[in-house]
Amino acid sequence: MASSINASTTAGVVTTADTSGVLNLQTAGTTAIAIDASQAVTFTNGANLPNTFGFKNRIINGAMVIDQRNAGASTTITNATDFFITDRFKFYRDVGGTLTGQQSTTAPTGFVNSLLLTATSGVSPSAAQLNFFQQIIEGLNVGDLGWGTASAQTVTLSFWVRSSVTGTYSISLSNSALNRAYVATYTINAANTFEQKTITIAGDTSGTWLTTNGVGLRVYFDLGSGSNYNLTANAWGGTFGTRTSGSVSWFATTSATFYITGVQLEKGATATSFDYRDYGRELALCQRYLPAYTLIAGQNIVAAGMAYNSTTCIIPIFFPVSARVYPTGVTYTGTATDVQVVTGSTIINCTAFNFNSGSSNTTGALNMIVASITTGVSVLLVTPASTSGTFYFTGCEL
Repeated sequence: MASSINASTTAGVVTTADTSGVLNLQTAGTTAIAIDASQAVTFTNGANLPNTFGFKNRIINGAMVIDQRNAGASTTITNATDFFITDRFKFYRDVGGTLTGQQSTTAPTGFVNSLLLTATSGVSPSAAQLNFFQQIIEGLNVGDLGWGTASAQTVTLSFWVRSSVTGTYSISLSNSALNRAYVATYTINAANTFEQKTITIAGDTSGTWLTTNGVGLRVYFDLGSGSNYNLTANAWGGTFGTRTSGSVSWFATTSATFYITGVQLEKGATATSFDYRDYGRELALCQRYLPAYTLIAGQNIVAAGMAYNSTTCIIPIFFPVSARVYPTGVTYTGTATDVQVVTGSTIINCTAFNFNSGSSNTTGALNMIVASITTGVSVLLVTPASTSGTFYFTGCEL
């Protein structure tokens, strides 16, 4: 039983009392909030108080608003390579055919972007081939779930999806070692129509689940893997899998499209409203895994360094946020020869650049190569005169 305070539609405020130590707050006789003797609060309309503050959604960039690598451009997803589309979401396939991915502005009400996949030439997989996209969640962001223990917490995955191919699709969760997996299904009922899906999964009480900065939890969306990866639905098992028998092989349909957005993984057995974080915070979360530094055209000073020898200037670039781990490489979207260094009043065009292994998780060091410079002089890195570009420090992703 419980003591209650009820806003009655006929008698005004009505109170009842007992000695249970439980208090129910009601409207029209229906409990909206229950507070037990330990002061734990339950919202009966589905709200989850522990998820109301902080990092409710464990998925980063679930609304697909951040696209540092591709800036919305359609790109061909290379075979047998982890290929990132929007930030934190990557696709893997090892079959033929042609697949493209991009950030899209086609989205359901309440969202601006989605991730779009297009099977420009489809193909059916063999038994051992994989077709999926996934997000890998860092262990530090799921440690409170207690997976691998008797206190494993239930989670709920929700998302908005649209496809030209209807039918039953599979999602799966797996650990770092790929020796624990859970497969569940959802159904796309109407072609080319956004539908919201919700899947609740009891936490795994077995296996090893990392709570470090390594792989904590893998979330897979299968789009047509082979039968070797079939598992029984709705049960934890000790082998890797991404789908159930009979699930749609989406990639087998030429010109098939697949849109997804509003991807949320949260603690609890009920899906709550999407945790739409502000753009700056979402970008910072993404940059932990892909530190980026853009050089805007106009010969602006961006960093200072020194001439290590007669042809190499070492330039440290400070990351906007601390990276997950030290980077291992760097790419540049512009033309290296457009980048310049300045010493005194002398402007020197760079001929190339490469990664300096002295980088850390807060700083990416560049070796800017020039034709000739005096060893030991101080230099300034300046943005190109007319062509912008971005340095991406790689190796920090999961």
